[in-house]
Amino acid sequence: MKVLIIGFGNLGQKIASILSRERECFPALGDLEVIPAGIITRSRGALIDPQGVDLAASLSMMERYGKFDAGSTFYSETGALEAAQSFEYDVLVEMSTLSIENHGEPAVSHIRAALERGKHVVSANKGPVAFRYSELAELAREKGCRFLFETVVMDGAPVFNLARCTLKGCTVKGIEGILNSTTNFVLTKIEQGFPMEEAVKEAQRLGIAEAEPSLDLEGWDAAAKTAVLANVLMNANITPYQVNRSGITGITEEEITSARRRGRYLKLVCRAKTENGNIKASVGVEELPENHHFSAVSGSGSILRIETDLMSPIMVTQEAPDLYDTAYGVIDDLLTLQRSMS
Repeated sequence: MKVLIIGFGNLGQKIASILSRERECFPALGDLEVIPAGIITRSRGALIDPQGVDLAASLSMMERYGKFDAGSTFYSETGALEAAQSFEYDVLVEMSTLSIENHGEPAVSHIRAALERGKHVVSANKGPVAFRYSELAELAREKGCRFLFETVVMDGAPVFNLARCTLKGCTVKGIEGILNSTTNFVLTKIEQGFPMEEAVKEAQRLGIAEAEPSLDLEGWDAAAKTAVLANVLMNANITPYQVNRSGITGITEEEITSARRRGRYLKLVCRAKTENGNIKASVGVEELPENHHFSAVSGSGSILRIETDLMSPIMVTQEAPDLYDTAYGVIDDLLTLQRSMS
């Protein structure tokens, strides 16, 4: 299965390591055969080899230089959109960073270019699903290819596989959950007595938060995930800008510790629900009782509750996910495609 990789940050490098250096640690991946036709980055160059870019060598370059070596035989300055439009590949793996202000671009254009050519797409970028899901999903159907994105919500937890494969015949009426690891981690650390600034720095040190954490702290990442879930599971057609949003930046440390003294927890809760035929979605801090099922989710953990018409509500809980979980979501989608293509 020949893939074109766009984006080679922490996630891309972890996937490359799992599929090369760490391959023997994961025997269940024995049947997965991925040939990278190219790895394209925004500012650190590209590597192109129709016979397959060496993933281990690519990692070594990044570790040594912080970018791809311009002296390499396979080095290129090719841009992501040009590659998506012209390279020969079976699957586009889109792992560029989320852009709220640009409404999911340029990732939307990368994915559209691939789908228009009848190429499958695996996206780890939630932007295209949050802003252009209906359009891209319809294009994939028209072209007879797949558009998969398991890792965009709750990392590698099987949220979309669950709905697709095991909730057949059910109509999802509502979703709610704790879906942003950074804010949940920060709130937990403040409960333990840490100032917010130190809690954010600790989240960054552990790789839970980005170097620029505002998308998390202001609720934009959670709003994007809420839009994704509403669009995919509830046939909504909303964007993060249509999610009633607030983050944790307006919450004081005293409010958080005061809630704990009263046996309650402050959590950033995502919600989407069908009301009179319309989807209403929100992200905001809520004060929850100690016995609430969300109150037990601490640190970087996540939880999603799905309400349907035929089944009682079901919950998916994820404890302390790390970069392996996120990488697994992409790998799971690649395995799905490989089995469907064989």
